[in-house]
Amino acid sequence: MRFDYTEEHLAVRDAARDFAQSELLPGVIDRDTEAKFPLEQVKKMGELGFMGMMVDPKYNGGGMDTISYVLAMEEISKIDASASVSMSVNNSLVCWGLEKYGTEAQKEKYLKRLATGEIIGAFCLSEPEAGSDATSQKTTADLNGDHYLLNGTKNWITNGSSASVYLVIAQTDVSKGHKGISAFIVEKGWDGFVIGKKEDKMGIRGSDTHSLMFTDVKVPVENRIGEEGFGFTFAMETLNGGRIGIAAQALGIASGAYELALAYSKERKAFGKTISQHQAIQFKLADMATQIETARLLVMKSAWLKDNGQDYATASAMAKLYASEVAMNVTTEAVQVHGGYGYVKEYHVERLMRDAKITQIYEGTSEIQKIVISRSILR
Repeated sequence: MRFDYTEEHLAVRDAARDFAQSELLPGVIDRDTEAKFPLEQVKKMGELGFMGMMVDPKYNGGGMDTISYVLAMEEISKIDASASVSMSVNNSLVCWGLEKYGTEAQKEKYLKRLATGEIIGAFCLSEPEAGSDATSQKTTADLNGDHYLLNGTKNWITNGSSASVYLVIAQTDVSKGHKGISAFIVEKGWDGFVIGKKEDKMGIRGSDTHSLMFTDVKVPVENRIGEEGFGFTFAMETLNGGRIGIAAQALGIASGAYELALAYSKERKAFGKTISQHQAIQFKLADMATQIETARLLVMKSAWLKDNGQDYATASAMAKLYASEVAMNVTTEAVQVHGGYGYVKEYHVERLMRDAKITQIYEGTSEIQKIVISRSILR
């Protein structure tokens, strides 16, 4: 068992940390207040290679391992979870799904541009009546000669308006249930494709979350990913890796809040000494540090399993389940350590607490993770 990082890992982590501090921290509170997507910052993330980290260099990617990706996600998430979720979706769901299951033509046309951040992608699975129950897809794609006619609505789509490429899950044979679900690549601007209003959210307010509407959108047959009926498997396999990204995001949110609380505890005085000298605060900090370190080990284990070609589905579910709980616990305690100052935006921790909650919901709620884990251990 080895717990040290390579020089490359540390270089990636440091580069992500420097970028977060210099490019994401300025204006992060204003972007949250105004619910403004960090477009310029995300473009720079692409230029630095953070939007296609694990993609093979022959498709313009960084060719890095999952551990490097996790380290970068944590550092970005410490400062701006709205930026990191865009990074996570593009890396874990869109780029990975296309590289793993797409045709060479699809990779040439889409993956090369996605990997550099020239364009960004969106993953479209959830619907008004199909959140945790992903088998209940109402969006349909009917074959009509050399194309499909796509009809339906997708909800809560990250990168909803900023994406150029959308991976859309739809029913091609309703009679087959989840075995009749297929996956398609859809481009922004196609006739019949309408982007709904941006959701007004509690957290990750800078992330552009939208509903998408499809009315007789013509999708070429060559834009189907895999065979008909492969869509549900495609979605589940892709989400297994996506959960590592969101676990890393939760870890970063928790770490960011902890670092702020630790620094504040050494500055704030009460009853004649810094609050870090009071046992009540010391114990809070001890619990926070322990929970974060435990979450980090779970996240890194799932990343290591993925990098080594081993089954990581259960490990990624455990990592996401626990890291998201830690994010909520630690951010709440960080607000408590700050006292009244923790409740105002200037000190960042209230934003991190709001951002933390979504990590227990998207890419599979905590309840869904428990289903995945329990099925594995009872198999």
